[in-house]
Parts: sequence; structure tokens; C-alpha cells
Amino acid sequence: MESITKNRQPVEALRAMVARAYGPDQVCDAGDDWLGELGDGCFNVAYRIRLRSGAQAVLKIAPPPDVEVMTYERDAMATELEALRLIQEHTSIPVPAVDFADRSRELCDADYFFMTYVDADNLHSLHDTLAPSETDAYGEALGAVTRELNGIPGSAFGPLAGPGDSTWRAAFLRMVEELLADGERRGVDLRHDYASIRALVTSHADTLDEVTEARFVEWDLWPGNCMVRNGRIVAILDHERAFYGDPLMEFGFAGSESSAYGDSTAFVRGYGHRPFTPAERTRRRLYNLHLALIQIIETTYRGHTDSGQYDWACERLRETVALLDG
Repeated sequence: MESITKNRQPVEALRAMVARAYGPDQVCDAGDDWLGELGDGCFNVAYRIRLRSGAQAVLKIAPPPDVEVMTYERDAMATELEALRLIQEHTSIPVPAVDFADRSRELCDADYFFMTYVDADNLHSLHDTLAPSETDAYGEALGAVTRELNGIPGSAFGPLAGPGDSTWRAAFLRMVEELLADGERRGVDLRHDYASIRALVTSHADTLDEVTEARFVEWDLWPGNCMVRNGRIVAILDHERAFYGDPLMEFGFAGSESSAYGDSTAFVRGYGHRPFTPAERTRRRLYNLHLALIQIIETTYRGHTDSGQYDWACERLRETVALLDG
């Protein structure tokens, strides 16, 4: 997917990065078919790299410093590296190994890192080829994976690297306010008054106080970030949006309050979550509102020229506001 945040680099810069990470002897000769851009991502540019040894790796490069990103996306690559460390140290969930990371800005104008290449299929790309039973099985597996991720404890609510908040209410209200400030700064039309959104969230903020333990939240774990092979999940990708918060904020639960995000039944079953209480349903609606705000506002920051995502997300915001107002 195209985005102005994708920081493509000239071939010579890419060759220098490979040399720094793996040694000059691993850089393929000019003209060899050793490099290809991976087009599925929406934020960072990613390249598939073949080394002289024949091994393959993935290079991810953060956005250019002169491209404004949303507040929660700042220093996202550092968040991803920390998330990968936590997942590897505290869970059995398969993720790519980080081979090398460079934040010096000496070879290019942004942070970058290399990780192992996962030879598998993207679950989202297989959607139209799967039988309903297979789709359910993968949904249950995603639920189980998400529950294990949520078992990682945090000392405070908010960014993995801190600083955090002592309460989930404070952290979530700050997250929403940052989004709204991003939208106002760039004049994004939400098709709702900004003040009314703030008031609506505040009016339901008491439900956030039920969350007293900060837990690792992957947040962006959907089929597009899941790699599968022979009916099994073999890797999960793209961890730059992880934080410590309420596990109910995981994307897999979004469909429980809006069918537009898919059927969450199999995910919830695999997760092992009991039926939602009224307060939990309200919190999930607040999280769907937060998600819709991101999906609307990011279209401006990423320079979308097509209004498809914007229009779709505005409809999700409208229906979620109606649920919270009801």
C-alpha cells in the first residue's frame, strides 16, 4: 500500500546497510536479483534482501524525518524492537529474529533494522481461498496467540518504553486526546464535532477504571500481520503499535461491537473470554471509536489520494458514536 511515510532508499545506500549488518562479503554483486520491495505494509518501507550466502532477510526503514507522523507513531521502530524483545523473552509465540538494528542515522536519514525472512503465506491474502472451518481455526489460533501476548505484564499503562500512567483511564484519555489534537492540527474533517467526541469519551470514562493491571497489548494483530504455513501460525509481524493497556483493546475483539470489522466469534472462543459485561461492551465501543479515529486521521498524514478508507472509517465512527450515545 502506498504512503508518504515509506522511506525508500537508493540501491547504494541499501548495499551499505547490508554490509554494515552482515559484512561486505554478504553484499551481492550489482545487477544480481537480490532486492525487492515488500508492498503489503502501510507505514514503513520493507525490502526482501538476498545475501550472497543465499540466506534471505527483511530490511525495515522508519519514515523520513521530514514527514510528519501521528503522535502515537513517533519512534515506532523503537517500540517494535522492544515488543519483539518482550515477545521472545516472555512467550512461545513465533516472531522474526532481529539480526541487526541501527539508530545512528549514518547510512540513511532514519532508523532501520534487519530481521529474518519468514517463508510463509500472509493469512489475509488467503482469505478467499479458505473454507469456513479453516477460517474459524485460524481465528481461534489468533485468539490463543493474543491471550498469550496479553500475559506479559507492564509496570504502568501506556508506551512500552514509558513514560506511563498509573491508571488506564489516564492513559486511554491521553491516547484519544493525542489523536484528536493530530486531527485538529491538520484540519481533518471527522464528520463530527471534535468537542462532541471529547465529551462522549469522557462521559463513559468510568468504565476504564475496571482495568487495574497493565498488560502487553499487540493491538495491530489482524490476519494481515499473521504468517501461516500448513495450517499453522508460524510468525506474527509488525509490532510497532504495541503498548501496555487493556487486553480488550486487541483488534480481534473489534468485531464484537461492529460486524464491519469481521466476525469475532472464533477469535473470542480461542482467546477463552467469557461473555462481555455491560461495562466491557462500553469499553470495546470506546476502543472502536479510537480505532475509527486513527483510520480517519491517518489518511491525511499518509497522503492518501483515494477516499475509500476515509469514507469507510467515517461510517465506523458514525455507528460507534450512535452505540455510545444510545
